[in-house]
Amino acid sequence: MDDDSWNNGTADLPVPLNGADLAEYEGPILRAVESCNSQNEGNLMLCFRKEWNPGVKEKVLSAIPSVEIRDGELMACITVCLKEPLTEAEMKDLQNHLRDQFSSGWGEDFEQQEIKVKGGVISVHFWETDHFSIEMEQPAPKRPKMKLEKWDGDILSVLKRAERLLIENGQPERAKQMMEQFHTFYSLSSGVISQYVEIDLPEKSPKKAKKGRGEER
Repeated sequence: MDDDSWNNGTADLPVPLNGADLAEYEGPILRAVESCNSQNEGNLMLCFRKEWNPGVKEKVLSAIPSVEIRDGELMACITVCLKEPLTEAEMKDLQNHLRDQFSSGWGEDFEQQEIKVKGGVISVHFWETDHFSIEMEQPAPKRPKMKLEKWDGDILSVLKRAERLLIENGQPERAKQMMEQFHTFYSLSSGVISQYVEIDLPEKSPKKAKKGRGEER
């Protein structure tokens, strides 16, 4: 979020808020974004023309705006769904399109809303000329599931199985990263492994109740 969001105080004077200030209003702002998306489908790619870049039009299925807190600040974010990876030129055209949407398209419509919060109303701007940048982030790969038939406390054998499973699922870099973290944080070893694979532990067998003396025959 930029620094131009408004909060109408008791004197009805606009007070600029930054991303850290807006963090406490995440709920109302997120609901306002979702409401805006429901009215215009929320997909910023619907207004992207094929003649601008055929590759982007073909490869990008959707781009949905939202907000979330990062490092204590409320940030604008867009979830982009791709059919296949973009070239460097296509990525640049996509980012330019998203900037345009935040400055004069979807974002312009959104900032017209007055969002009710405790103590007044705010108007949220997704765009500011001097403080706007796009950071790309790849989602973490899905953790493969590893079923343990039995658990005998041998954490090293579990580690080797997890490493092999990650490699078999096309995640050799994550396997290497897991091994490095394991040796660095050995005391938290099971927690390290579970960050990379989903461990399905065996069910514990119910203990048999001991017979009392009065029940002995």
